[in-house]
Amino acid sequence: MDRTFVLAAAVFGFLGVAAGAFGAHALRGSLEPRDLEIFETAVRYQLIHAVALLGVASAAARWPDLSTALAVAGWAMVVGVVVFSGSLYALVASGVRGLGAITPLGGVALLVGWLSLAWAAFRAPGHTG
Repeated sequence: MDRTFVLAAAVFGFLGVAAGAFGAHALRGSLEPRDLEIFETAVRYQLIHAVALLGVASAAARWPDLSTALAVAGWAMVVGVVVFSGSLYALVASGVRGLGAITPLGGVALLVGWLSLAWAAFRAPGHTG
């Protein structure tokens, strides 16, 4: 599982940097300021969660007995990035504003990922609470 989430982090990180560079250089002159802001939000959340997935992978390697909670955390973050950032990228690319209605579902998945990671840390060996 830890290898899967490191791979997902690497892919999201690579694509996030590429998208950020594309947005900064190729799109800056062709998008409305609001659309550029939306695009940058998608990139920011994608990159933040690429790093978060490295944390999930590290936790999975350290606490294999918490694999269920950590699998939920990792997969929720993967789904969250795809839905949250993906819907924002699609909205900007297509101009279909209705795609913004999907974005909160990705946000909920990201929140589930963070809560699952917190739960795993709380349940980890050595926790005194």
